[in-house]
Amino acid sequence: MATVVIRNAQVVNEGKVFYADLFIKNGFIEKIDTNGISMPADTVIDATGLHLMPGVIDDQVHFREPGLTHKGEINTEAKAAVAGGMTSYMEMPNTSPSAVTIELLEQKYARAAQCSLANYSFYMGTTNNNLQELLKVNERTMCGVKIFMGSSTGDMLVDDPKALEAIFREVKTIITTHCEDDPMVKQTQAAYKQTYGENMDASYHHLIRSREACYKSSSYAVSLAKQFGSRLHILHISTAEELALFTNDIPLSQKRITAEACIHHLWFTNEDYPTKGNYIKWNPAVKLASDRQAIFDAVLDGRIDVVATDHAPHTIAEKEQPYLSAPSGGPLVQHSLNAMLEFYHQGKISLPQIAQKMSHNVAEMFEIDRRGFIREGYYADLVLVDLNKAFTVTPESLLYKCKWSPFTGTTFHSVITHTLVNGHVAYQNGVFNESQLGMRMLFNR
Repeated sequence: MATVVIRNAQVVNEGKVFYADLFIKNGFIEKIDTNGISMPADTVIDATGLHLMPGVIDDQVHFREPGLTHKGEINTEAKAAVAGGMTSYMEMPNTSPSAVTIELLEQKYARAAQCSLANYSFYMGTTNNNLQELLKVNERTMCGVKIFMGSSTGDMLVDDPKALEAIFREVKTIITTHCEDDPMVKQTQAAYKQTYGENMDASYHHLIRSREACYKSSSYAVSLAKQFGSRLHILHISTAEELALFTNDIPLSQKRITAEACIHHLWFTNEDYPTKGNYIKWNPAVKLASDRQAIFDAVLDGRIDVVATDHAPHTIAEKEQPYLSAPSGGPLVQHSLNAMLEFYHQGKISLPQIAQKMSHNVAEMFEIDRRGFIREGYYADLVLVDLNKAFTVTPESLLYKCKWSPFTGTTFHSVITHTLVNGHVAYQNGVFNESQLGMRMLFNR
């Protein structure tokens, strides 16, 4: 029955910023008091000068375990996430083997229970022929299913129209999609190779994995969801055109089709390829400055509902291969909140909006049990940030197993000082406490 008191914090929660003290007992927020809390506790945190926000919940990460642990591990990537103010994550199924059966999925949960400092959930992967496994998914204990409607590892590309229709018709839990039209991408890449040869660099990536390929696949997913009444969530929107597929004229709780923006599509553009190269090679690709602005506008006006990372580490050796051989993806969880707070410093977004897009809305969309808000009776998943302290990202400061970041050399003007996971001070001023691990998230469905 460990207790924690946080005093003198500026709380950022549900559209407001206000001073309050918090009393945490046995992992839950027991009391929030704007008049102060004087009762003793096992741990007292003086948050004078700091802002207290709900812990970040990332609905899309790739932690690479099992089978790809030379790139990252649940332990290493979850620690990096916690250092970045992230208290919970939902991890993708394209590991090795792919998590396309209940048995394989539960093996990932068992591993996370042994080593994840943050709370966790794992998606069930889809194939052209695993519908019966998908129907076994327990909505209470798993975040959802993932369809790669674009090229993926193993057999996880779902490109059979009949299989897609069956998934959208039969699966009742939330369906998340990676949307790029695979035949169109392959055709475009073949044409570029014929014209420019094998020595293309990353500056061609957004042309090969084109805006047309993104829109064709996203609009197809939306049409299927509308046809069958599915609960669809489209990940990592990368083009201005796709935004017409989403609405902001109804409450989030009533939406059947939602969308996600990722940090890299809000931060980088094609103009960064000459300096960053393969280190900003993602699928879908980083595109134009006009796309970046349109996506940011949609985050602010509610057409895009959540902000995530698509954290997907690869080794430096893999990334330094020629463009056509280098894998897509990059590590971001350690600095996703820092990046959004930088936008706050630039006057582009408010602190309550950051909490809404990185915590509140994720919890509401996925119906996560008692997380994502600073409320009495909720799990104490919390992050304290100092908005008046700068630091520069260096290779030595990185906690990812891959030891690189697209943000290396970037100066951020906010610092994460404490991260509490289920009331446990898991991270404090650069020091981890792994005596208590994260929990499997549950869902109120």
